[in-house]
Order: sequence, then C-alpha cells, then structure tokens
Amino acid sequence: MHIIEDFLVKRDKGYYCTYGDFYIDPLYPVKHAVVSHAHGDHASPGHKNIYSTQGTASIMKYRYNKQPVESFQIKDFGEFFQINGVDIYFYPAGHILGSAQILMVYKGVRYLYTGDYKLQEDSTCEPLEFIEAEVLITETTFANPNTKHPDPVSEILKLDVKSNILLGCYALGKAQRITAMINQHLPHKEVLLHYQIMPIHRIYDQFIDIPMKYEAYNRKSMKDPGENKIYLVPPLTFNSYRRAKNVLKAFASGWERLQAQNDISLYLSDHVDWQDILYFIDRVKPKAIWTLHGDGRLLHDYFAEQITIRGYPKPNF
Repeated sequence: MHIIEDFLVKRDKGYYCTYGDFYIDPLYPVKHAVVSHAHGDHASPGHKNIYSTQGTASIMKYRYNKQPVESFQIKDFGEFFQINGVDIYFYPAGHILGSAQILMVYKGVRYLYTGDYKLQEDSTCEPLEFIEAEVLITETTFANPNTKHPDPVSEILKLDVKSNILLGCYALGKAQRITAMINQHLPHKEVLLHYQIMPIHRIYDQFIDIPMKYEAYNRKSMKDPGENKIYLVPPLTFNSYRRAKNVLKAFASGWERLQAQNDISLYLSDHVDWQDILYFIDRVKPKAIWTLHGDGRLLHDYFAEQITIRGYPKPNF
C-alpha cells in the first residue's frame, strides 16, 4: 500500500483529485464536481456534472435554479460510483441534510474527505457514520483543545424565557436544527421564520421523519403581546435589527465572537470540537491526516509522533 501525496491537491477552483480528474467542493465551474453538502462555501453552480446526495441536490436545485437538472448525478449513501478510475462512495457526515463524507479508493488506498461534519445528535439530518481509511482529510474549524461545544439541549433551554426572541441563525442547517429542538424541548414556544428561511424548511419537510412546527413571520405576530415567539432570521437581517426593542436577541453559533452584544448566548455548532475530532480519528484509524478549513497546527502537535499530518497548503508547523 502506497499513499499518494498529491492524490488531492489544492487549486484555485477547489480541491482537485489529480488521478480521477475531478474536483471536490469546487467554487468555480468544472467538468466533474463532487459536492459534500449544499452550503455556499462548498456548493456552487455552473458545473457540467454534479455528484451529490439527493438532499444536497434538492437544496442546490432551489438555490441555483438555472443549473441544468440533467447535470445532477445523484447517489445514495453507500452507493458505489466511479470517476476516471477512482472508486467513490458517500457516507453521512451529520452536518446538515444530505451532507456527505466522500470516500475515494485508488490503488487499494482509502482517502476519506470529511467535508464539514458533527457528532452531536441532530434529528434534521442523517447521523454521521464512521468509516475506516488510510488517509483522513478533515476540516479543523474548531481543532483547539480549549474548544468544547456545550450540550445542545442545555443551550436551547436558555430560550425558555418570558420574552419574544429574535434569533439569528444560518438559513440552511442551523435554522432547521433549532426549529426541531425548540419543537421538542420548548413545545410552548412558537417558531416564526424569515421568508428566506421558509423554503429551506419546506425542502427539509420532504426528507425528515419528524415534522417541524413553524409559521411564516408577519409584523403583526411579533407585535402582539406575548412571551412565546421565537423569530428565526438570517445573519444579515439579524444585524440590521440590532436596535429592535421588546425582544431578546440571540445568535446561534459555536464562535464566541458572534455572542458579543447579545442578550442570550447560544453556543450551537454544526462542526466537531477538539474531543470529537480525537474520537473521530480513533474510529477512522488513519495512517495519515491532511487538514483543511481551519488551523491544523495543534492537531499536528498532538499526533506528531503517531500519525503523519499535513495541511492544505502546508502550514509552517
């Protein structure tokens, strides 16, 4: 078995598989795009062929409605397909609906690209599966021993206050997870949605087993006296409502800087923290780790004498 060091290289358009002539999560049009999930920093339009799960394709079709439908090459989780001699499989990543780890097998070596992933429970997406691989290509968004995501249920219970709440969150993934958690743990609270979030909820409704309860926002509903309304808005809208009165403000994120100036801190992340990464690595059992989407230096220091580790591009370890 021989690990090919340039099997996946970083180019301007995205991460390029030299031996299969395809890109993973490219940001600019390419011939073959293998897409891990539908967030805008991973999924983009204009490709000739888009390989993704059904959930990812459904969201991309909504967001990029000029993308030809025939360009989508939809694959089930665990389904084998091949691009130019490289065997490929999708496995659930637990990040958002349809999010996938991408397992690539070439000349007997298994290369596992995680995309964004999380281990925490989330009823609105497929739970992460652990797949063994010789090379782990992992995000390191929160790869710091000082980072520990709190219990998500304890965080959502912070919203059990006698006030209407303006809650900032990302329209895709975070908003749906929060809605489901409020429904489950704070059933007396009413969830109202900004018009930009509503269509994503409708897509999720087609896939998830437990129906979400929510309503479209209107000005009158938030002005009515009451203490049980939680209005979910995307980040730009949240920032424009900074001076809103008669509501408490919260923003759902794992980043501490986004909690500043809010009335309620709400640490909800859809990425792995330090302990999650270590547990994940233990389950994958890689011989090499390649890091991306974050700073992998602390991970390198931790595994320096055990596992070969490098970044994209190679950082100054």
